[in-house]
Amino acid sequence: MAVYLDIFANKIICEYSKIFFLMKILHTADWHLGQTFYDYDRFYEHSLFLEWLSERIKDLDIDVLLISGDVFDVSNPSAQAQKMFYNFLHKAKLAQANLQTIIIAGNHDSANRLEAPKVLLEEFNCLVVGALPRLDNREIDYSQVVIPLKDKDGCKRGFCLAIPYLRLGDYANNLSESNDFVKGVETIYKNACDYAFSIKDADDFVIAMGHLHTSGAILSENDYNERNLIGGIELVADNVFDNRLCYTALGHLHRKQIINKRENVRYAGSPLPMSFSELNYTHSVVFVEIDNSSKVIEIKDIAVPKAIELLCIPQSHKPIEDVMLKLAELPEKTDECDLQKAPYLEVRVLQEAYDPSLRNKIETALDNKQVRLASINNKVAETITEREHYSINSIEELKNLKPNNILHNIYKSKYNKELPDELNEMFEEVLLNVNIDKEEE
Repeated sequence: MAVYLDIFANKIICEYSKIFFLMKILHTADWHLGQTFYDYDRFYEHSLFLEWLSERIKDLDIDVLLISGDVFDVSNPSAQAQKMFYNFLHKAKLAQANLQTIIIAGNHDSANRLEAPKVLLEEFNCLVVGALPRLDNREIDYSQVVIPLKDKDGCKRGFCLAIPYLRLGDYANNLSESNDFVKGVETIYKNACDYAFSIKDADDFVIAMGHLHTSGAILSENDYNERNLIGGIELVADNVFDNRLCYTALGHLHRKQIINKRENVRYAGSPLPMSFSELNYTHSVVFVEIDNSSKVIEIKDIAVPKAIELLCIPQSHKPIEDVMLKLAELPEKTDECDLQKAPYLEVRVLQEAYDPSLRNKIETALDNKQVRLASINNKVAETITEREHYSINSIEELKNLKPNNILHNIYKSKYNKELPDELNEMFEEVLLNVNIDKEEE
């Protein structure tokens, strides 16, 4: 009898709470824990971000935290990076006892490694989908990727399609369409969405997560962590995200953005800058609020404080003499200065010809400055005549290019001088060895 009374009481609580129900969701992605920025460790920056995120979860009274892939920067993250991640999950749960966290794997993550502590994490109401779960017949088990979302009273309010980064083998590869990848991804999202809507109650909402490259999205300039496959064969149209979905939380691209003017289809972007092109760019997480009629009543970006300043000196490429004057103006190191808080610096130099001593000159000028030299962006002046010399105007010209010509042209275009004889001799030797190996085969 007591069991039936508990069930009845819980049902009354759930029905009553619907009147005042608001689901608060925080969408973030692409943390890349363990990443280095031009060989500098980012542990300090990531620590500050995770501390800030834990505080926002508490302050905003968040119900659900979505992490849309690329938790780690590499598939085999360091012990330090993993410890940082699990410490955060623990702190976030302490800060917000009823928090539900959903994590999907990105292309930088190891699906198996991310799922390894899955059983333990579920005790903290943290669900991980690293790879698509399969039934005994190898069909996708959509019941394991369509995750119930509950409010603070433990009452189900909706579902989340937690679709991780999809690789070859995650979908049928015998499709007749010209782009099997795109068709496969579309099929998986459609099936997951149809399954969610077939089991949901009338008042339930449905959201989705994904880690992919959507057509119409903008890549970050000079961000080499974003990988765009040749020919754009991995581009998935935004209509893969059903219009019935309240919100779609995307990861993979590091620039925060709304996709094709669909306010509820967004990339949260990375919380830390990934290149010097983000000098004046604000990183953020996305706050989403859904009411008791399954309607999104608010979507807003919440800016992430920048822990380390990015500096570019000068703002555009200048001759080395002008650059040295600017570097001399930088503040000196003091005993109180903390090097891990020092700005990252990119130096932009315009040269008439390649100078092998350039790095030494710049490092000497920065020897006692409170900055960390991250990049020397070196541009060699190039005349119109030279640019025309390297242009290719027909397929026949392209076919007739020889390895030696390509090397000479690239070297000349980059350094504005002829390839040195010693480099040319080394290259000729490599070509000779390659040709000998081919003949022996």
